[in-house]
Amino acid sequence: MQLKETANQISIYKKRKKNNLFFFILLCLVLVATIIISNSIGPVNIPFKQTISIILKQLHMQTGIDVVERNAIVIMDIRLPRVLVGALVGGALGISGAIMQGLFRNPLVEPGYIGVSSGAAVFAVIVLYFGLTQYSMWILPLAAFIGALGAIFLVVLVWQLSKKTSIATLLLVGLGVNLFLSAVMSILIASAPTEQELRSIVFWLQGGLEARTWDHVMLISPIIIISMILASVFSRELNLMLLGDEQANSTGVNVRRTRYILLSLTALMTGAGVAVSGTIGFVGLVVPHTIRLMFGSDHRFLLPASALGGASFLVLADIVSRMMIQPFTIQIGVVCALVGAPIFLMLVLKSRKGSI
Repeated sequence: MQLKETANQISIYKKRKKNNLFFFILLCLVLVATIIISNSIGPVNIPFKQTISIILKQLHMQTGIDVVERNAIVIMDIRLPRVLVGALVGGALGISGAIMQGLFRNPLVEPGYIGVSSGAAVFAVIVLYFGLTQYSMWILPLAAFIGALGAIFLVVLVWQLSKKTSIATLLLVGLGVNLFLSAVMSILIASAPTEQELRSIVFWLQGGLEARTWDHVMLISPIIIISMILASVFSRELNLMLLGDEQANSTGVNVRRTRYILLSLTALMTGAGVAVSGTIGFVGLVVPHTIRLMFGSDHRFLLPASALGGASFLVLADIVSRMMIQPFTIQIGVVCALVGAPIFLMLVLKSRKGSI
């Protein structure tokens, strides 16, 4: 009887692993498709065949398809950098959300809950408030990145000084720091010296991918990609930490060290993303939560799937932001909120009914 149950469990595990592999491949294909579509659609529509040919040509792969020089310039100089920045930021937010939900053992948590996004926003608002962007285009992303790291450092410091090591206390400290930083931003916005500074601040806080270049891609890609790889190494530890700190410690996991490492990687990824895109919500909340409800909490699959899902989600949101009300562009953070909030509410209702 016991051998039969064991055989059934092995069969179920193999079937789930096969299904997860299929879904992972599907997510990769979806991301590739969204990147091609996003590069093709715009004020200047470019045939899909030409878009694929232009991108493959940059990878030193010839397709034999004639390419219009103007289309190549539009894709390589304008659209592709913007799309890649969107994919990197979305991937960073998606995997960071999965990590945070695993650390807090709460599917309704996202990176912004521990002050990363607010810290980046405050420093960015300060730069815009004093008009420092006139000196260099890199002052704004650098300030936002420093603010994100400073916020997570402050949260962890207060958490340690409280001498309460529970993860719930960390969440409460993060919420408190968020409220304080939001108040600081409100003061700066209310006292903006000119309408131009006010518009710049509001524009950045809504999130956007306008005027992103290959320099932005090069700036954030090493930080995000390396952090993703390092975070995936801790998939097993995250799985064990879902059982509770004591149980994880008894299996040989250094819970304290693992938690600090994963929080640092989350801060790096989120900070790098927010630094070039502004504050974008719901991606780190909706995407990993959806994948978890559908395919379970195995972080060996959940982390890379959340990265791919987050990248596709943000690229699709960028398409909507550019095409919804032409010739005007809606900020991508607004689109994510419009799409993400109803999806999130639907998931909450379904999970309460036990249908997923």
